[in-house]
Amino acid sequence: MPKIKPNHILLVEDNEGDILLTTEALQEHALADKITVIRDGKLAIEFLNSLVENNEVKPPDIILLDINLPKKNGHQVLQYIKESESLKQIPVIMLTTSSAEKDIMASYKNHANCYITKPNDVDDFNTVMESIENFWIQTVSLPHQ
Repeated sequence: MPKIKPNHILLVEDNEGDILLTTEALQEHALADKITVIRDGKLAIEFLNSLVENNEVKPPDIILLDINLPKKNGHQVLQYIKESESLKQIPVIMLTTSSAEKDIMASYKNHANCYITKPNDVDDFNTVMESIENFWIQTVSLPHQ
């Protein structure tokens, strides 16, 4: 049975350069019909909370989440997602510049589905995005809400 691509990817990222790189890669590979970009953790939680309260609106299929965000950090957003009965099944990919062991451990402790350290090189970043596509879009079966 062919895999169904995600309809909606939520990118929670505050760095404009990383937003541009990520959205271009997602669009180039046609990885989703819709990409929502939110630039701070507090707004991400408010956005997700509004989806939970408004049952007619489908939540994102995959969330790409940075750690170093203004207002609420990525760990707080991840914890909110994974404690929510309505959201916890959404795969959350931590996509961040931090390679600190404490961030990696905290992410998995809060049930992140994977942790990827963003490379500095554009070609390496594109390779990471291709890896996300190969695994999360081409290989795994995602829950359908």
